[in-house]
Amino acid sequence: MVSTKRYSTQYVVKLAAIDIGSNAARLQISTVLHNDDTISFKRVEYVRFPLRLGHDVFNFGALTPESEARTTKLMQVYKLLMELHEVEECMACATSAMREATNGHEVARRIEARTGVKIHIIDGQKEADLINNVVVQALDDRQFLHIDVGGGSTELNLYVNRQKLNSKSFKIGSVRLLEGKEIKGGWRKIEDWVQDNVDRTREVIAVGTGGNISKLFNLASKTSDASTTRTEIERIRNYIAGFSQEDRINKLRLNADRADVIVPAADIYISVMKWAGTNDIIVPDLGLKDGIIQLVYAQLVKQKRV
Repeated sequence: MVSTKRYSTQYVVKLAAIDIGSNAARLQISTVLHNDDTISFKRVEYVRFPLRLGHDVFNFGALTPESEARTTKLMQVYKLLMELHEVEECMACATSAMREATNGHEVARRIEARTGVKIHIIDGQKEADLINNVVVQALDDRQFLHIDVGGGSTELNLYVNRQKLNSKSFKIGSVRLLEGKEIKGGWRKIEDWVQDNVDRTREVIAVGTGGNISKLFNLASKTSDASTTRTEIERIRNYIAGFSQEDRINKLRLNADRADVIVPAADIYISVMKWAGTNDIIVPDLGLKDGIIQLVYAQLVKQKRV
């Protein structure tokens, strides 16, 4: 955690989360809102930068000096931005790429020494738990299969009556697929887990989180403000796949680091939904960064600092 100095006289609690993934690193700054006994968080700043750490790790097994230097610079930038926003507390979490890198912990220690930003390298279960803590708020008593696709891993979580029945992290992600480094038998493991855990005798609805499903959802026709169909996701996936990488950037206006991974990411969502026997997916605007914000707030409450 990083504490930053407060300069203004008006006391507004701002918290920050840094999510260092296999494709990009994100900073989210949110204010804490109090409405009677209800606490909520309002996003006031969001920055995403494509570090693409997964390229190093999935090909070479370690982070290169160049990637370490870029990550260090980015943490310095994020820290300055947090200082300008007068952030009370921040937590930085790294996921698949950094936890699989042979030098991940060593790099994290050096970055902390140079920037003051402590990077928590979390495992797949912790990552899933943080995301689930916010996603569950968007669910009801039906059966939901939560699919979170990152650059290096996919987390699946099954809910019934807003209770998590089972979860599993798989080493298949958009960057890993792009690099051709998926784990042997990985697809079959996902299919087997879905077949073993989803109750096909009752309705199941998919819940998609992650940057790629959010972009696919923005391009798709909607069945409601927060839902669409697998059929529509497939249509958008095939439409994008029909363009070259250059045209995806120039004609479809996708970011370069989104243009190459969005199709393999779509393949994961579509495959899981097919195996689960569902054509319906909701896409809440939530993710790991929101779970981190919630955790930081809970820790401040425990310390009686808010």
